[in-house]
Amino acid sequence: MQARLLLEDGTLFTGKAFGSTGDSVGEVVFNTGITGYQEVLSDPSYCGQIVTMTYPLIGNYGITRDDFESIRPFIHGFVVREHEMVPSNWRAEYSLDSLLKEYGIIGISGIDTRMLTRRIRHHGVMKGILTTSEKRVEELLEQLKASPLMTDQVSRVSTKSVFSAPGTKERVVLVDFGSKSGILRDLTKRGCDVVVVPQDTTADQIRRLAPDGILLSNGPGDPKDVPHAAKMIAELLGEFPIFGICLGHQLFALAAGADTEKLKFGHRGGNHPVKDLATGRCYITSQNHGYTVKEDSIAGTDLEVTHINNNDKTIEGLRHKKYPAFSVQYHPEAAPGPFDSSYLFDDFLQLIRDHKSNNPQLPRQAQIAAAYQAGSTAVSASKGELHYAEK
Repeated sequence: MQARLLLEDGTLFTGKAFGSTGDSVGEVVFNTGITGYQEVLSDPSYCGQIVTMTYPLIGNYGITRDDFESIRPFIHGFVVREHEMVPSNWRAEYSLDSLLKEYGIIGISGIDTRMLTRRIRHHGVMKGILTTSEKRVEELLEQLKASPLMTDQVSRVSTKSVFSAPGTKERVVLVDFGSKSGILRDLTKRGCDVVVVPQDTTADQIRRLAPDGILLSNGPGDPKDVPHAAKMIAELLGEFPIFGICLGHQLFALAAGADTEKLKFGHRGGNHPVKDLATGRCYITSQNHGYTVKEDSIAGTDLEVTHINNNDKTIEGLRHKKYPAFSVQYHPEAAPGPFDSSYLFDDFLQLIRDHKSNNPQLPRQAQIAAAYQAGSTAVSASKGELHYAEK
């Protein structure tokens, strides 16, 4: 079956269809990773986007559930040069084609992905429509113009309820703006007692969980589309140690008074060089974002830049000068990607320990009692677990 990809500037690509059928509109982006197409497909930060893989052969090692970064994919289309129908890998449970069919995602292969990537790099990311229909190009252009890009991605991909991954060490509240499973894995393997909360959780609700620290996850879209999150972070700054990743980094910057802007074509892939300004060391990082913190907006805030991108010099890391809070634009959990930056989770836990030693906390039982007195939620504890019930 034939498939076509039409960009908003009128550029048309014709290739072979795989996966699902129909029409799908989204922002067309590219990822420069050589491996990790399954993790790319299941990264919630791609919600609403049509993803182009620059590596020419995709699907050769199939799909395995163990490598998913979320419960399901949220992308709106998948573009490859060559699609392998029959995977060769002892771990493979089924094919890429089967995965796309299962979740209603259209794929297109056999097009010049190098040309498409160069066009996006030159003109910037564009809206596109991926279709297996026989509609005329003029009809598709009208459909494309009439279809706005998604603006509520975070609410679509965030958990709708609180859940926990029990541990014996520091309690970390993970605010889920579209969190990858790798973040939770890195916290739990360090023994953290992790409580995952929805993106619209308030500062008071987080306080009642009595965290030792707060991690702001990655997620899709424009950080200014979730102003309630920046407000929540601003209220908690200085109260708890905070670590922001990707969208969490941008929201941390907004909460501290900085500003963000859209990049021409974003950073997506597992091979982006980042310089640590304190040591001069360069790390190869995994990234997936279309927005960045504006450098000139840092002046006048209590933020300082800790890392920059070696390619375009955009901001890749921030630290608060007064409070125990820092953030990075890239992914230290690196799935897919290199593990150069996994030490940041250890830095976060050390920040929590330093904060606790400098500001001795009440015993957990006393924290629970204080939370009960202060809030509208009754809290009790047994066997080290917190339990909640509405008053």
